[in-house]
Amino acid sequence: MKLHFEPNLDYQLEALEAVCDLFRGQEICRTEFTVTKNAAGSAFLPGFENNLGVGNRLTLLDDELLHNLADIQVRSSLPPSPGLASGDFTVEMETGTGKTYVYLRTIFELNKRFGFTKFVIVVPSVAIKEGVYKSLQITEEHFKGLYAGVSFDYFLYDSSKLGQVRNFATSPNIQIMVVTVGAINKKEVNNLYKDSEKTGGEKPIDLVRATRPILIVDEPQSVDGGLQGRGKEALGLMNPLCTLRYSATHVDKHHMVYRLDAVDAYEKRLVKQIEVASATVEDAHNKPFVRLVSVSNKRGAISARVELDVQTPSGIQRQEVTVQDGDNLEQTARRAIYADCRIGEIRVERGNEYVELRVPGGERYLKIGEAWGDVDKLAVQREMIRRTIREHLDKEKRLRPQGIKVLSLFFIDEVAKYRHHDADGNPVKGEYARIFEEEYRRAAGLPDYQSLFQEVDLTHAAAEVHNGYFSIDKKGGWTDTADNNEANRANAERAYNLIMKEKERLLSFETPLKFIFSHSALKEGWDNPNVFQICTLRDIQTERERRQTLGRGLRLCVNQQGERVRGFEVNTLTVIALESYEKFAENLQHEIEQDTGISFGIVEPHQFVAIKVTAADGTITPLGVDLSKELWEALK
Repeated sequence: MKLHFEPNLDYQLEALEAVCDLFRGQEICRTEFTVTKNAAGSAFLPGFENNLGVGNRLTLLDDELLHNLADIQVRSSLPPSPGLASGDFTVEMETGTGKTYVYLRTIFELNKRFGFTKFVIVVPSVAIKEGVYKSLQITEEHFKGLYAGVSFDYFLYDSSKLGQVRNFATSPNIQIMVVTVGAINKKEVNNLYKDSEKTGGEKPIDLVRATRPILIVDEPQSVDGGLQGRGKEALGLMNPLCTLRYSATHVDKHHMVYRLDAVDAYEKRLVKQIEVASATVEDAHNKPFVRLVSVSNKRGAISARVELDVQTPSGIQRQEVTVQDGDNLEQTARRAIYADCRIGEIRVERGNEYVELRVPGGERYLKIGEAWGDVDKLAVQREMIRRTIREHLDKEKRLRPQGIKVLSLFFIDEVAKYRHHDADGNPVKGEYARIFEEEYRRAAGLPDYQSLFQEVDLTHAAAEVHNGYFSIDKKGGWTDTADNNEANRANAERAYNLIMKEKERLLSFETPLKFIFSHSALKEGWDNPNVFQICTLRDIQTERERRQTLGRGLRLCVNQQGERVRGFEVNTLTVIALESYEKFAENLQHEIEQDTGISFGIVEPHQFVAIKVTAADGTITPLGVDLSKELWEALK
């Protein structure tokens, strides 16, 4: 299978134009510089004589850039920037709308219009790095067709291959370097900041700086603040001509030039619609329930957040409350069922957090995430796996005749629950894998799905249709994914090589794999347009995790010819979650508001700026910022 790319989607062209219009008035030019030192008494290395570096050059003044920025913001009804505080510019695009395609195509458009040739794409993780590299590979032919066969090179930065950095500096062609922030933000140990014979005696960072690259930051909220906050500093050390920041969930919105938010994407049908199949237990409030969410020590005041079944005016609801040592849970929950249940010691020591729960018959010690009085968690998870399989097969019956392969994605709490290794190093199926195969065989025997299994050998099929992608440690075992040190980054690299380079294979009917299990390796940087079910076998706890998780399945699906198929009648993502639909929708809306600044049902003062008005002399102009505020005040 070969994926097809659509070059004329209006919203993508608008994002492209917004960035290019920043440089309106810029002449096509470049700067040249010497890349090899010639200090007294030193000799040139063989092959390095008379080489010049080629860099980007900006001829526009700050006032001209600010004027261009203001024009862009007015026509797009974006909040106006009062001044040019930095060379950072923000593009906000909802997950699944082609953000990577847009910024890659922007590279070629900037080269065509202004002659810029040096670009560095900075990403927060190995996952996204592999995804970007894969995108460059599969779009290479497409972009050469759009831009008259333009010559360009792209590579993944590797500290052991610094000759690539020298070529980046000296080549007159478009150069695209892809790098993780973790590979460039530690000056004391990074070869990027050391003299190297491979770069003619120069520090590689000095060569990069001299080119004045245009930086493209993918998911800047993870690049800037992560890894002890060194990311933003590392970006500045590259001496960028400007920095273009692309994400759906910006924290710092520097000079916004384009915005396609979650509401816009849904209304334009650019992403799948979402439905929720909630896994909740009926009549689960007839015994006391306590779950530890977090512990806190603020100025010596030790407390904990716990989840209880609380009596409210609208009935019993599971809610988070703050408790302290000695609290009577009968009073806190306002329910007699919690009689004689009290909070004991609260331990806040990092890595050893727990709460002592004093209940009739003894004490219970709850670690973060653990519960007392809960239903059998594995039974609930079995039901969720069963429901995911049924939803998958229902869609497969409907979509397979249209040439659309259906995929499902499970997010799990521990890798060992899916697969681990015995003492001899042999892989052993965990409880999730065993449950999946049992439920898959059971579903295959149901009359509703006979048409899907007429020529299928069920003795092997259940094992062939699922697999797990995790960080593989050096012993061949499986570990939970983390990108927080060099060893873990190497583990992640091996895991992502299995999946990032085979997206087309997963979409083909010839590949039996349909159900994918992941811990967090697929949380960001990986997506597949044909994910139709996402099952969360673990709690969604952090603010952005719900949107990140959903983002893996929001893209519009493709058929066996690699062509995009549109319409909600086909594109519906089913989420199987441990929350009620109402709670899920409420939390998702809250996260969208927090992440994007959208206020549902609220009109902002700047949102009338692009309305066209006719002046007394007959000219048509935008309403503008000041009149937009006046109109907003009048309507308030």
